[in-house]
Amino acid sequence: MSVLIVGGNECMERQYADLCKQYRCKAKVVTKSSGAVNVGSPDLVVLFTATMSHKMLRSVLSETKGKNVQIERCHSSSMSALRSILQTRVGAVGNV
Repeated sequence: MSVLIVGGNECMERQYADLCKQYRCKAKVVTKSSGAVNVGSPDLVVLFTATMSHKMLRSVLSETKGKNVQIERCHSSSMSALRSILQTRVGAVGNV
């Protein structure tokens, strides 16, 4: 499963990716954007809404419109929030 994480803390990009790896997910993390976000075709988009601009949010939502993509919005950008989302959407932690 591929996961796109938009927003969040810049210093935690690696930790977000490592947590997704524990759930056997391939992750792309975008914390900053100078324009449109290249969404691609992920299975799950996680939006950390407290740490992203409205422009970035609108850009991601317009890119995913009409695609078969699960979108999860979360105000908190903590590791436990991401873990909870992955637990709900993906399931149990796999052995890496």
